[in-house]
Amino acid sequence: MKNRIGILAHSGEGAALCFLECIHEGENRLGPHIHPDIVLDIEPMGPVLDDWAMRNYPPIVTLFARQAARLKDAGAAFWICPDNTAHLAFEAMTEPLPLPGLHIAEIVAEQAAGRGFRKIGITGTRWTMEGPVYPGAFTRRGIQFTTPPEDDKAAIQAMIFDELVRGKVTDAARRRLAQAVEGLKAQGCDAVVLGCTELPMLLNEHNSPLPPLDSTRLLARAAVDVALGSRPLPLWRGGLLR
Repeated sequence: MKNRIGILAHSGEGAALCFLECIHEGENRLGPHIHPDIVLDIEPMGPVLDDWAMRNYPPIVTLFARQAARLKDAGAAFWICPDNTAHLAFEAMTEPLPLPGLHIAEIVAEQAAGRGFRKIGITGTRWTMEGPVYPGAFTRRGIQFTTPPEDDKAAIQAMIFDELVRGKVTDAARRRLAQAVEGLKAQGCDAVVLGCTELPMLLNEHNSPLPPLDSTRLLARAAVDVALGSRPLPLWRGGLLR
């Protein structure tokens, strides 16, 4: 394969889903049992959860830089991070990472623009919904966006951290997320970004009230493009995008 994929993982379930999508997408393009080379690195999220809560990015940046260095040592040509919230820390970096990476929100916004969506509802962790990553990516393309009201934000945050990142999928959470998406539809959204890489465990194109932009699978497919040479190697090594 042309370029080995490095998965810089932060939340296990989303990373696993992205890893498998890379495998399946590779097979779809190359044939049975053939897919790009992939290496994955993960450290436990628990030690930095308090830092996330305080928006204290330096310890998280240190963690990600350490992971990127290991991916480079393992022969990865570039990295992807199947964790939307992590990109808050990536954008806060002031020193470049040792490898270039694909920016998940840029991949999603590229897809949204290509499909002609005009107003996107943003779901994900509270930090993603309230942070600048997706607003920046959509604004750069002239796409409007909005987020759910407070009660829906609280419900989505709880289902992510109490259930999904631990591999627990319930019909109650699926219904509650769909309800939140219905609310975004009522606000005039014509699509919704599943901006936590675990949310595709609940909603998909068959049961979502709005067309979903599945950040997990879109990132994986873009990574396969890079691995096979149909998309150029990324240049971004962390830091604010403009």
